Amino acid sequence: MLFAFASNYEAKAQQFKRNTEIGLLVGASYYIGDLNTVHFNEALPAGAIAVRYNLNKRFAYKAAAMYTNLKSDERNSDDINAANRGLHFRSHLYEISGQVEFNFLPYQPGNPLYTWTPFVYTGVSLFHFSPQAENANGEWVDLQELGTEGQFTADGDGEKYGLTQVSVPLGLGFKIAVSNSFNIILEYGTRKTFSDYLDDVSTTFIGDQITAGASQETIEMSDPIGVLDPTRAHSKGDQRGDPGKQDWYSFAGVTLSFKLNTNTKGCDYQ
Repeated sequence: MLFAFASNYEAKAQQFKRNTEIGLLVGASYYIGDLNTVHFNEALPAGAIAVRYNLNKRFAYKAAAMYTNLKSDERNSDDINAANRGLHFRSHLYEISGQVEFNFLPYQPGNPLYTWTPFVYTGVSLFHFSPQAENANGEWVDLQELGTEGQFTADGDGEKYGLTQVSVPLGLGFKIAVSNSFNIILEYGTRKTFSDYLDDVSTTFIGDQITAGASQETIEMSDPIGVLDPTRAHSKGDQRGDPGKQDWYSFAGVTLSFKLNTNTKGCDYQ
């Protein structure tokens, strides 16, 4: 009889009730593309709010909204090729995403048997960006509408690249259950985009194409180093970027996550 009671108690203790958490992520983000190929280089602060619905000990759904900034600057680079190109950009980035998480180990805050686990996730994200660069007067101007790679010249297709696009989130992390209702989550995530224009750099320089339809401002922002030093100006068709490689953005951070439904019933862990 005692054995039956103990078995029943243990079975109840192992029950998992679906629950919802809300968390705040703080960390840093960076981009990988034509103007930067080094992870964590020129990282900037990032923040996100996330709602996680825990289905069971192994799987969870997560919805998140993130804000960050991206940048890179070749003007004072030690790399001679980057310095000769001399491009730079900055961009605000807003993202909303839906993700599915998989815990490698059973995870159940409040149950002393399952208080930590590594995890991975994937899903789909919608993000908005807007690359800018600083002109000779020290003013930051939007680059997409200028067509810095000749989109609006006689040789261009007249199409602007989209500022709102889809990406694929890929990430991993580590969850720690501090208590029945509080988790600390360490996370690194990256985003596979389908754009080569997070930095407004993809193909070739336009050269001096005023007669072909490019404005003076477009020419200056396409090749700012050539405006400052005409002896270093790039000609039409010179390589500006690599269209065969699309851009990525990534972040790392810590999430403090709190369970919304913390009521207990009997011996069940919530």
